[in-house]
Amino acid sequence: MPPIPMSNTLLASLFISLLIFHFVESDPVETSSGPQASFQYLSNMVEDGSSDLSSTDIDCGQACDVRCQLSSRPNLCKRACGTCCARCNCVPPGTSGNYDVCPCYRDMTTHGGRHKCP
Repeated sequence: MPPIPMSNTLLASLFISLLIFHFVESDPVETSSGPQASFQYLSNMVEDGSSDLSSTDIDCGQACDVRCQLSSRPNLCKRACGTCCARCNCVPPGTSGNYDVCPCYRDMTTHGGRHKCP
């Protein structure tokens, strides 16, 4: 049986796909994202013994991305979280709750008396 002829385009695309796959698999990147990112930040502060949350700057964008990742209105959540983070320099770990870690974040309210911070 004679070999099946392959087009140059097919061979080139196959080669490029394998090359890209090789680079993606061979260079893992360590990132601190996901729900553990804000928890690690806060646990590092507790281990250091610093109780002043303003002594270290927090990456509000990343912390609020983690906090709002499960929100039904992520843009609204990130905007409110960003405001609270900028004022308090703290975001509680996880996607909800854990307000006791950041009293400033917990106590901030809207003009209507509702929690401002998600």
